[in-house]
Amino acid sequence: MMHLGFLGSNAPIMYTKNFTKKARNIALATATLVLAFFVGYSAHNNHIAQAQTSELSVAQSERAVLEAQLAQLEAEIAAKQKELTNQKGQSASISGEIKIINTQISQAKLKIQSKNLTISKLSKDITSKSNTIDNLEEKLDREKESLGQMIRQTHIIDETPFVYVALGTESVSDFYRDLDSFETLKRSVKVSLDQVRDIRDNTEAEKKDLEKKHDQEVDVKYELESVKKSIEKSEKEKQSLLSASKSKEKTITTVIADRTAEVNKIKARLFKFAGGTAAIRFDAALTYAQEAAGKTGIEPSFVLAILTQESNLGSNVGKCYLSNATTGAGVNVNSGKTYPNVMKPSRDVQPFLAITGALGADPYKTAVSCPIAGVAGYGGAMGPAQFIASTWQSIAKRVAAARGVSAANPWDAEDAIMASSIYLTDLGGAGTSSANQIRAACKYYGTGGSTCSYGRSVMNLKANIQADIDYLNAYGVSRR
Repeated sequence: MMHLGFLGSNAPIMYTKNFTKKARNIALATATLVLAFFVGYSAHNNHIAQAQTSELSVAQSERAVLEAQLAQLEAEIAAKQKELTNQKGQSASISGEIKIINTQISQAKLKIQSKNLTISKLSKDITSKSNTIDNLEEKLDREKESLGQMIRQTHIIDETPFVYVALGTESVSDFYRDLDSFETLKRSVKVSLDQVRDIRDNTEAEKKDLEKKHDQEVDVKYELESVKKSIEKSEKEKQSLLSASKSKEKTITTVIADRTAEVNKIKARLFKFAGGTAAIRFDAALTYAQEAAGKTGIEPSFVLAILTQESNLGSNVGKCYLSNATTGAGVNVNSGKTYPNVMKPSRDVQPFLAITGALGADPYKTAVSCPIAGVAGYGGAMGPAQFIASTWQSIAKRVAAARGVSAANPWDAEDAIMASSIYLTDLGGAGTSSANQIRAACKYYGTGGSTCSYGRSVMNLKANIQADIDYLNAYGVSRR
């Protein structure tokens, strides 16, 4: 604040008319000059403020377009992911049906094989019965021939006079004995003939039964083959449906990949657009800090003092790139000097890769702080608030929720100020207590304790920044 004094308290006052008139004229001229100064200063600052406002408006408009596109694409991706999940479910269902159908086909094949075996056995049995019948027919023919001969012989005997027969026989008793044997043999042949005929008739009946069974089995086999063909047709149809479903999955996956690529491009543009290497205008920074204060209770001047101490409100966010994700080594962007300790590999490398990946940024072309020369430890601090990756990751979801964004960006001014305010709240810095604020500042820096050089520096900056805020509130322009 500027203060003007014309006369000291101990200066003598001369009450003459001329002097009074002269003094009045001088005072008037001085006042005019002062007024002109303030008018000119105000006009100049208003011109600058208008230019800054215009630039801010254009930048915000471009950013709003990109964020709208990003939101639309992310919504499309979410919808396509849901569609892909449903499509995969359909494919899985069809695959399950195909498995069932293939099981049915296998069962039908086994049944057909079983019927083939049964038919084959029946065919063999029928052949065996046919052979048996043929043998019996031959035996019948022989028996018939023997019986015929006996019948003819009996006829001859019946026609021959007894005296001739007797004369040809040594004794009558021998004649009758031969005659009885002949009759016995004839009866035996007749009995055998009847038995063979019965066996033949039974065998033929059995053969007919076998042939009937054979025909039935063949009919069943044909039915099974017809069912199998029908099932195989259904399986082909299901395979066609599965192929179509898989093709649709591939199409959806391609769309998701394309949209994801577009999202990454927009994120990369937003990342660069966020001003990762440019200072945050004081009026914009104050607006962001006031918004954060409404959600965290951190005084705007306090959080802005932290960011001033850390990066001079984004003017210096680091000049090193990570070059080795395994060791955490890196290189100075300007000088090309290499550092073995740009980032602690066990703590910060993986979170850093996750953060940049979510933002669509190249992790090996994203500036972070270099390690401090002569000081043990690591660099790797990100953005205006200079968070290390592991710390940022621990509060990133809360920052995104507070800001209403899908992924918090440590290089984005609004996100950085919100993140610092949230973190300072966790450290006990909410409210207006200077003791609490300096203690929180020391914890923010990592030293702890009730006071430290970093904390005292922050509090001095806070006083100056509060003066700037008061001036801005009074005159509508920033002194910066």
